[in-house]
Amino acid sequence: MTASATADWTAPGPEEVAPGVHRIPLPLPMDGLKAVNVYAVLGEERHTLIDGGWEIEVAQRALDDALGELGLVTQDFEQCLVTHHHRDHFTMAMGLRQRAGLIVGLGEGEAPQLEAIRSTHGLEGSHTLLVAAGATSVIEDLSRLPHEEQDRSLWADPDRWLVDDESVTAGHRSLRVKATPGHTSGHVVFFDDDADLVFAGDHVLPHITPSIGFQAKPEPTPLADYLDSLAAMLTERDRVLLPAHGAAGGSLHRRVEELLAHHERRLAQTEAVVRAGASTGFDAARALRWTRHERHLDELDPFNQMLATTETLAHLQVLAAQQRVRQSEVDGVWRYS
Repeated sequence: MTASATADWTAPGPEEVAPGVHRIPLPLPMDGLKAVNVYAVLGEERHTLIDGGWEIEVAQRALDDALGELGLVTQDFEQCLVTHHHRDHFTMAMGLRQRAGLIVGLGEGEAPQLEAIRSTHGLEGSHTLLVAAGATSVIEDLSRLPHEEQDRSLWADPDRWLVDDESVTAGHRSLRVKATPGHTSGHVVFFDDDADLVFAGDHVLPHITPSIGFQAKPEPTPLADYLDSLAAMLTERDRVLLPAHGAAGGSLHRRVEELLAHHERRLAQTEAVVRAGASTGFDAARALRWTRHERHLDELDPFNQMLATTETLAHLQVLAAQQRVRQSEVDGVWRYS
């Protein structure tokens, strides 16, 4: 299982990562991730996209250009199977439904999230968690950021709700849907058992750890769900990893083991800062270090401060469930000791 030969995985254009499977990175110009991988799975006549990208003009052009290099247009595609509801995966799938008639499939566990997005501001769920973490200052910082009005049609229900363990036809391939809650409540991955491939979405990423539980309707145990979903990958035969961010290739099992080890270290670090006196999720997030550059929380922008704080809260919930810390509630704020 070799990694992609492409030095810069964000470079535009299609890359064949398996016979008849082309990775197409689409730009995310306002996002630190820089790009999202869409996979074109080619059949004899009609084709399938795995994930759709973010519905912005620069990404639309990049997709059209890459498909043009393959001698294709979006109307040649029958469907778009989406791993989860985040905007860099789902919204352009819905745009392609409007413009080219693609059928959109999404994991059934995402239904409450789409409903919440359509009926709320979008960050209200995270605001609830920030209050529980004692991080009202982050809410204030977020409120000062420019607010982009959402096109509600891009958050409509898909044409098809995908169910755990069902098989979906994509060209001459049969893809098995596997529910992997954690990154979002309804995240799914797609196993091509015959070709030993896994279209992993954001569940397993080669160089970074995905955010946990960032969604409009918070789940009670997002990190515990994620760790269970990771462990379930190890019960599968090893596959070639086709992630949503980063180069394609490499061992699914090896990366899952690395992610599980990372979260064990993070749980130990979080327990240590509580023992040193951090009593809230926000206190713990400020005591921990973030990104590969070991940054302080204050060095992050408000959006990433929000992600860091809510992820710390998720680790504290696991520690409380394991009875490694005690959790109580005082005036709406979760306290730890």
